[in-house]
Amino acid sequence: MKTRKSILEELDYLRDQFWDTDFLEIVKTNSPLMKEVLKKIRSVAPTKTTVLLLGETGTGKGVMARLIHAHSNRKENQFIGVHCGAIPDTLMESELFGHEKGAFTGAVKRKLGKFEIAKAGTIFLDEINTITSSTQIKLLQVLQDRTFQPVGGEINIETDARFIAASNCDLKDMAESGEFRKDLYYRLNVFPIVLPPLRERKEDIPELVSQFIRQLNLFHAKQISEVHALVLEALDAYDWPGNIRELENLIERAHILETSSTLTPESFPMELFQNQPPITQIDLNASKSLAAVRRAGVENIERQYLKEILSINKGRIAASARDAAISTRQLHKLLTKYGIQKSEFK
Repeated sequence: MKTRKSILEELDYLRDQFWDTDFLEIVKTNSPLMKEVLKKIRSVAPTKTTVLLLGETGTGKGVMARLIHAHSNRKENQFIGVHCGAIPDTLMESELFGHEKGAFTGAVKRKLGKFEIAKAGTIFLDEINTITSSTQIKLLQVLQDRTFQPVGGEINIETDARFIAASNCDLKDMAESGEFRKDLYYRLNVFPIVLPPLRERKEDIPELVSQFIRQLNLFHAKQISEVHALVLEALDAYDWPGNIRELENLIERAHILETSSTLTPESFPMELFQNQPPITQIDLNASKSLAAVRRAGVENIERQYLKEILSINKGRIAASARDAAISTRQLHKLLTKYGIQKSEFK
């Protein structure tokens, strides 16, 4: 007779089998909150149901939208992503629904809109909270009737596109205050999924860092394989207002600066360690003499300082020497001593 433990292990195995091989890294998580998110995605992905992804900027809403599409019955068709916040209001309707030739000044030929291009695929509207009232009305028609008209057109065009929307604001509050149409909100809110901010899923930071390093090693032809324990401590202590996107950017910067096979504190901004006791950044090896430990500590501080000041000044030697209150000759000598290339910071 199977035990509860063996049954749970079998269930975990079957859940893992659901995910496409290309997405196995993305779905790795130690966070109970993210496990719930992935459970919902497994349930809704094979359906045609409209999905609303909610969460702060940088929490991975775009990645989750692609994950849903990749595990749907329409994965062989187009995935069309639209960043609504990046498109001017005057062009939004044309971008989504297309326009006919002569519909407005500059419309010299017919243009297909994203809904028409998506056809039987998936259309993902990010930052849907930024669209205008007139665009909201046309979107409501698409969701209700599965038809739309291009700008300047008179014929209804049918669409079978699966609809995924995302917002970094509370759409319910916006609907209550009149900033967003209530009827459109209800149409979008069929299957809401809230993505937790990184500060609420810090269990995943080590795995996320490892993923970013593996990807960066391929692009930058480096073989960084470890992360210093002090770096992991600092990453865990940080509040991450920019979420996963901020973490990815920070690791990319450190990867560029790092000259060893381990991401060390010297390759990160000093501000990241401001909440840690300074002494923890120094390797206190009791087998060495006091002079040797002191010398190593000074060298670590100098190396980190030089990288930081070069980064601020984008590799400009004269500006970096001026800010450090040393001569350019002294700066060149220090860079040679620590094997630091100014070209890495431009």
